[in-house]
Amino acid sequence: MKAILGKKIGMTQVLNKSGVPTAATIVKAGPCFVSYIKTAEKDGYNSIQLAFDERKKIKKPQKNHLKNAKIDKNLKIMKEFRGELENKLELGAEVKADIFEEGDKVNVVGTSKGKGFAGVIKRHGFHRGPESHGSHHHRKPGSIGSMFPQKVMKGKKMPGHMGVDRVTIKKTRILKIEPEKNILIIRGPAPGPNKGLLQIQESK
Repeated sequence: MKAILGKKIGMTQVLNKSGVPTAATIVKAGPCFVSYIKTAEKDGYNSIQLAFDERKKIKKPQKNHLKNAKIDKNLKIMKEFRGELENKLELGAEVKADIFEEGDKVNVVGTSKGKGFAGVIKRHGFHRGPESHGSHHHRKPGSIGSMFPQKVMKGKKMPGHMGVDRVTIKKTRILKIEPEKNILIIRGPAPGPNKGLLQIQESK
């Protein structure tokens, strides 16, 4: 398994051999450090925890956790990935962008942009009502209940908070790698704003 944490920098275009541009996302991936390892014998499953994003100060429990992993950096973000990393890295080992190769298929996980409170047209793609005189149904959701049972069913599509959801882009491709700068250029868009956290993992 190949996995890394990174931050979205922005979007660009990459030309293929025919000169056709493809939309791509630039990601500053790593360097990450292995901060914890779980095994099937001890914990019931195999996983590895990566620490990322160096800061001036972090909380004391995090600092002690990193100290136990022999990492003398203040890394704020820690995420767990199921499976074993390639080469069976030990605690404190550094993981860089060169763990991937150009052409690898990856899943990209991030948090989508917040849109605030939104109505059903924007949030769920409902059609609007007639706009002529006498119509009292322009952008409203319409009837939300039924004659029986006499209640609003759970999961009914309603106005509410939109965005800030966990989004996974599956089986996208790595177009280019700049290992000296820890840069990955991934095909297509990635969820979230610029400087947003991304989890990049090899597709099964």
